[in-house]
Amino acid sequence: MSSHWSLYWSRTGKIIRDGIQNVVLMKGADAPNRAPRTLFTFNSQEDINLFATGCDGDIGGKSTVYLDLDENPEHNAGIGKQATSVFWGEMRLGVKPAYEGKIRGGYAGFRNKTRPTLFGNMLEDVSTHEYLALRLRLAGDPSTRNSYFVNIQTDGPISTDLWQHRLYFRKQDNSWENVFVPFDSFVRTNSGELSTEQIGMYREKIRSIGISLLGGNSRVEGRYELGIDSISVVNEEDVVRAPVEKNNDQEPSLDSWKILEKL
Repeated sequence: MSSHWSLYWSRTGKIIRDGIQNVVLMKGADAPNRAPRTLFTFNSQEDINLFATGCDGDIGGKSTVYLDLDENPEHNAGIGKQATSVFWGEMRLGVKPAYEGKIRGGYAGFRNKTRPTLFGNMLEDVSTHEYLALRLRLAGDPSTRNSYFVNIQTDGPISTDLWQHRLYFRKQDNSWENVFVPFDSFVRTNSGELSTEQIGMYREKIRSIGISLLGGNSRVEGRYELGIDSISVVNEEDVVRAPVEKNNDQEPSLDSWKILEKL
């Protein structure tokens, strides 16, 4: 409980300090800050505690999901970290007998929890940045490696909107890589379906960011594993290789998004 209140007042203090700094330095009159900025790190148990997980196993499916601290030197030495996090489990398409014909299996995911402060929930303004940058390590069964998606929820006028983009990897050898996703390539979904009207993301108020594995879409099963070190925002000048291309050919399943919205 004390840790909860400590985080609450720490976030509140940050909002106050940022507000005072903006007034004193008159930051609104300056050019937008385009420097790379880290939103989330995954290097301690305290970092992991800021995230919620969910899978179809929560509602009658057979998949499992874990988000754990990974202190394996073989995994972390390459990026000079003592610890990172690992998103892992078993992806299963089947469901328990009592739920056959009622739900669809094949989903697991995580996202950051809400971050309350004295002034409301803490949100992220990424409007001055063009890319979401994720440092990831792809492992697990090869069959599961092409079904990862990154998901963003904003504090826009329609609270059920979710923005999604598939994660494309160039490395298949259990090593770290930076994956850059253009914000303007995310697609809008609502209530589990691809929205017919595609509008720009409300990037001034990002409520949550997460990653999901949608095995039900691609009909894949097996043990999945994805290492996570950080989630940041960057601009074109910070991208060290060609970013992923926009690809909207794989839509989220209805059941998958319903679970994600409840995390």
